[in-house]
Order: sequence, then C-alpha cells, then structure tokens
Amino acid sequence: MPSDQSTWLIAVPQDGESEGLLQEITSKLGLSSKVAARSISQLNLPTFKTGTLDSLIGLSEDLPKQDTYFTAVVAKTVDTLRNLLNNDPNKLSQHILVNENSVDDYLLNNWTWNSGRYGVQRGLQEMAEVLSKEMTSIDNMMKTKLNNYNLAKGSLVQMQRKKTGNLSVRSLADIVSRDDFLLDSEYMETLLVAVPSNLAKEWNTKYERLASMVVPRSSRLIASDSEYSLFGVVIFKKVRDEFIQKSRENKYIVRDFVYSEDALDKQRDDLDMADTTEKELWTELLRLSRTNFSESFQLLVHLKVVRLFVESVLRYGLPANYTGLVIKPEPKSTTKTLTVLTKQFTYLAPRSSRGAQAPKGGGNDDFVGEYQNLMEQEFFDFVLYEVPWIVN
Repeated sequence: MPSDQSTWLIAVPQDGESEGLLQEITSKLGLSSKVAARSISQLNLPTFKTGTLDSLIGLSEDLPKQDTYFTAVVAKTVDTLRNLLNNDPNKLSQHILVNENSVDDYLLNNWTWNSGRYGVQRGLQEMAEVLSKEMTSIDNMMKTKLNNYNLAKGSLVQMQRKKTGNLSVRSLADIVSRDDFLLDSEYMETLLVAVPSNLAKEWNTKYERLASMVVPRSSRLIASDSEYSLFGVVIFKKVRDEFIQKSRENKYIVRDFVYSEDALDKQRDDLDMADTTEKELWTELLRLSRTNFSESFQLLVHLKVVRLFVESVLRYGLPANYTGLVIKPEPKSTTKTLTVLTKQFTYLAPRSSRGAQAPKGGGNDDFVGEYQNLMEQEFFDFVLYEVPWIVN
C-alpha cells in the first residue's frame, strides 16, 4: 500500500491519448475541477535511450540505492532549514520552494523533464551518473557550510554562556569597571568575592578577619543577583593565598579575575565578532539551503522519473512509449484512489505479471525470475514510485 503521506508518480504504456487517461482517472475518482487541479496532473515522461538489457538490469539494482540517498539529502536540507528557522512552520513554508513555487505546484503543474540541463540524448547510465554527481556536490557543499556555521554558533554560545549564570561563574567583563580596582600598587590588590546572598551580612562582619592583612572597611558591593553578591575587597598581596583559603572555608568564592582594559576590550570585541560571524553564516546557510532544497528536490524527482522509465521498459518492453500521472491523494481517500488505479489498469496484468521483458519484447523466463527477486517495491500492474511529502 503506497503511503498516504506521499505524492505518487505513475507510468503505464501509452495506448491512447494521455489527456484522455487523465480525464478518465479524474472522473472515476469523482474529483471536481478545483480539487483535481491540486490532486492529479499529467506526467510527461521523456523517451530515453534504452541501452542494453544488462545495463537496464544494473540500473534497476543501483537506482533504489541512489533514490534512498537523494531522499536523505532532501530531508537533511529540510531539517537544516527547520533548525535555522526555529521550527517555525510558517517561515519554513516560505523556503521549501522549487523554482519559487510550492512543491505541489512543481509536481502537479504539468511536470516535464528539464531537457536544458539533462538532455535525453544521454544514455540512462550516464543520466543517472550526472544526477548523482550533482546531488553529491550539493550534499558535500551543505555539509561544509553547516559545519562552518555550527562551529561559529558553538563559539558564540560558549562566549554568551560566560555572560549568563550567577555572579560566581559568569563573565565579569560587563559588570566591573576601572573604578572598582586598586591598580598600580606594589603591595596591595583588589580581589572580587562572590558571596551567597544569605551570607552577605555575615561577610560584612567577617571579611576583615579572614586574613592578617585585609584593609579595613575596604569591602564594596559591586553587583548582586538572586544568588550572589559580588564584593571588591583590598588586601595585601602577600596574604592572597591565605585569604582565598579562608574564603573557601566560609563558602565565599574568590573570582580569578585580573583587571585589564585591553583584555576586557578584546573580550567584548571577540564577542561582537563571533556574533557578527554567526549572523553572516546563518544568512549564507539559509540562502544556500533554500537554493539547494530546490535543486535537490528537482534531482530527486528526475531520478524517480528515470526509475519509472527503466521499470516500464523492463516490465512492458518496447517501444518505449509511456505516459505518466502525478497523483496527490488525500489521506482519507488513499485506498479509494489505489482501488480506482488498480481497476483502471487491470488490462495490463498479462503484460506486467511477467515481471520484466527484454527490450525487444521477447519473453525470457530465466530473466523474469532474476528480475522479480530484485524488486523491492510493492507490485502493481502499473509502475508507481512515491515522493514523500515535505512536512512543515
């Protein structure tokens, strides 16, 4: 049973007018013209060079693997866009476009093969290689750009994290100023001490006795938050270790901080630079992901059309004259749609039940058994492949 969360690409031998087939299926599905416009459309299948039977069999083995890879690349690109846009479905819908049109419009607006980029004069094997090469290039480009962005974002987050948290751990660059320190003294220095808020009163009565050479009345409140108060206190350098040890015993935290205008300026500049770099790479990655979604989705559909053609030749033989349909069934009508298609193409059973035919139309029982073992998809009298929906 095909998924009710996918658009179906269908191919059958062209035994009459393709437009007549479209109208007939539309009528049997009971679709109004308005509903039909967004549910079913012609799929114009090109006529490729069929090549040899062996090459077709080889492609039938290789194409499912490429299909899986192509689908994964498209999915990863969508995930990248989703993450960049903070999982906002409305914003995502503005970026998952194919040539600036919605995915449904691309598939259901009389889809045709892009002959300008992928001329049908190529053999099928070469065509598959061209598509695969382009998709691999997109995948590698996305991996490189995404890695660069993640590194920049990680660096920024690390810097920003230093600005968060309580006064016992956060960066003090944007909290202290030159006036909070005794500078250029040969014997004395200012230490910064984070004191738990519930011990602030105790600090004021104890700090002068934490070491033998603490400057009396030198404690000064610099900042406070819900958990800690940050005090500056002047001590003689020779008792620094003693003061730190006694502070630790009293649950006071002496911050490892040396005031330097140059160091603080550099820290602020580094943060600004990291923020600017992250924003630039975010914009670049968003633009690239939008473009590469369009490109990769088109490649995926083109690859599926190649699969439709290969499977059709192997199943129905030559002449390679096939017609196709694009159907996007409503989830609640998936079973009905499949039933209509099955009944419509029952007449193909004598041809398709043999599983595969040589390109010249000759039967070959040994080949039939071999090819049927290769088939992974559910078997219908018509050829069907699915394009998964892009979920916002």
